[in-house]
Amino acid sequence: MSDPLPTPPVSDPQHLATLYQITRELNSSLDLNVVLDNVMDRVIEVTGAERGFLMLRDEGNGDLEFKVARGIDRQALASPEFQVSTTIIRKVVQTRQPLLTDNAQFDKRFTRGESIMILGLRSILCVPILVRERMTGLVYVDNRLQAGLFNEGHRELLAAFAMQAGIAIENARLYQVAVEKGRMEKELQMAQDIQRGLLPHVLPILPGYDIAAAWHSAREVAGDFYDYFPANGDGLGVVIADVSDKGAPAAIFMAVARSLIRGAALASDTPEAMLRQTNLTLLQDTESGMFVTVYYAILHPGGQVTGVNAGHNRPLLVRASQGAHEFLPRGGRPLGWFEDLPVSAISVQLVPGDVMVLYTDGLTEAENRRGEPFGEDRLVDVVQECAGQPAEKIKARLIAAVETFRDGAPPFDDLTLVVVRYTGT
Repeated sequence: MSDPLPTPPVSDPQHLATLYQITRELNSSLDLNVVLDNVMDRVIEVTGAERGFLMLRDEGNGDLEFKVARGIDRQALASPEFQVSTTIIRKVVQTRQPLLTDNAQFDKRFTRGESIMILGLRSILCVPILVRERMTGLVYVDNRLQAGLFNEGHRELLAAFAMQAGIAIENARLYQVAVEKGRMEKELQMAQDIQRGLLPHVLPILPGYDIAAAWHSAREVAGDFYDYFPANGDGLGVVIADVSDKGAPAAIFMAVARSLIRGAALASDTPEAMLRQTNLTLLQDTESGMFVTVYYAILHPGGQVTGVNAGHNRPLLVRASQGAHEFLPRGGRPLGWFEDLPVSAISVQLVPGDVMVLYTDGLTEAENRRGEPFGEDRLVDVVQECAGQPAEKIKARLIAAVETFRDGAPPFDDLTLVVVRYTGT
């Protein structure tokens, strides 16, 4: 048996490229069996595992069932080979956390695991598959001959794979339901629900900041998205992005971009480095022809905001002092376009009462029945009028103003916005 391929740390571009390739394969088909077989081969290749299994919960009785079983030779394993550590599987089911052991034979946590001893299992790695906080299955890889085969890098990679696999499984299941019912509208609605599930469901908490967000798709699925995640230790990363295309292709590209941005943010020291790494990884998908504009801001305690713009709309900043306003520079170019990404960070200092509005062009380019755009001037007017109110009310006023302006004209683009109000307390 060949030695396992070295697994790079999370900061290594090779790690992100592997995640990106896996994500592409997961989203390449709605035939779940084909996709999972291919991806399981990739997981075994990267980890050097002797065997790999994917188990899913039965929708009826809730029991875990083997769905994919692959060996290091890329061949499907027969049912007699479905012999795994039930002790470890029960532990992962109970804790909903990944579990790694470099030598189960001498791991004190599993001294009573009969299956471990009988089967002679040594290196074992098992991670749960979670969809919207619900455990839908797990991924299990092992090696019966070699100890110390898996490390923390493998655990990170497999956990990221499990997250993407969960989304793919949910997509495939919902698609099958739509096909069986013969209703395309139902399929698209389900796709939108999946997209909504990718967006943050809980508003972030960062002392001194009041944040609200809105996401409205012009079609059943959208290319816009926003996201929040911890950044730079005690800060909060805020992302708003807009994919160039529309419909299902844009929705898939959106999911890929979101995953890559999150991964790159964890691996990068600066916002510029995050965007550049995401750009280089996206460029590997040379066939899509799509790109994504991104504005990435890090909110720091004390009111400092560091932002980097990659071809996105200019964020609006309304000052508490007499309602003065400015648009922060556009700068840079979209991700997935050229290898060179000339971006630079710009920092602003907020004082209590200042309001920042991040938005996609579905807001400023929304048209009324006469074909007139909503425009930046109306955006400024609305925010200045209600800047003293909570972020949620500012968001609601903006959405209502756009709807009133459109006066029944159908939207032609997705509309996404994030309102950040600095309170100082």
